Amino acid sequence: MYSFSYFKEKEKQVILDFIHQNPFAFMTGSFLSGAQVATQIPVLLQERDGELYLQGHIMRNTDHHKALVENPQTLLVFTGPSCYVSASWYSNPQIGSTWNYMSVHVAGQVTFMTSDELIAFMRRFTLKFEKGNSQSLTIYDNLPDQFLNKMMPAIVGFEIKAEKLDNVFKLSQNRDEKSYDNIISKLEEAGGSSALVASEMRKRKAALFPIGAQWDPSKFDS
Repeated sequence: MYSFSYFKEKEKQVILDFIHQNPFAFMTGSFLSGAQVATQIPVLLQERDGELYLQGHIMRNTDHHKALVENPQTLLVFTGPSCYVSASWYSNPQIGSTWNYMSVHVAGQVTFMTSDELIAFMRRFTLKFEKGNSQSLTIYDNLPDQFLNKMMPAIVGFEIKAEKLDNVFKLSQNRDEKSYDNIISKLEEAGGSSALVASEMRKRKAALFPIGAQWDPSKFDS
């Protein structure tokens, strides 16, 4: 992971909110032989007794399931919007262009749920993504037994206790205020994911450039 202190989010709640807002994670694993596996899945974040846990489910007897049975170590990667940032937008354009993005990595060990734990999880899981609508026909408790009897044995639920939590919120924090403002303007013009990154940058500007403070480029490596 890109490890510059000025690209790290320090506020724990901001990191947790980011996971809640971007729950579709890239989950990695590997067999003991070293063969790699990966799956993209939605997960739920829980905090219990000050510890963070991530819960989800995957198809049973897939390569990923088999790898996690053999080697339960895994890494979950949560990503938000990203965009290209041209150095031509900087006060000094004669340096390399870059990419702005936000990402949170959570490493830990997988434990598999019992059948009862999986049912309890699927109740929470379906209700959350149906925005709490208990009348929705697709939440767990409203699905027909014929469907559940077929589908539930085909999946396996898992939980991961977060043993390591890291992040990169790379949002041009190492640029002077004039460059920073111009980057925001260019990204807003581009729209789409670029505009979403610009919105996040705007939220952070006041903290990055306090009124009356002198910008110090020596704090940054690049």
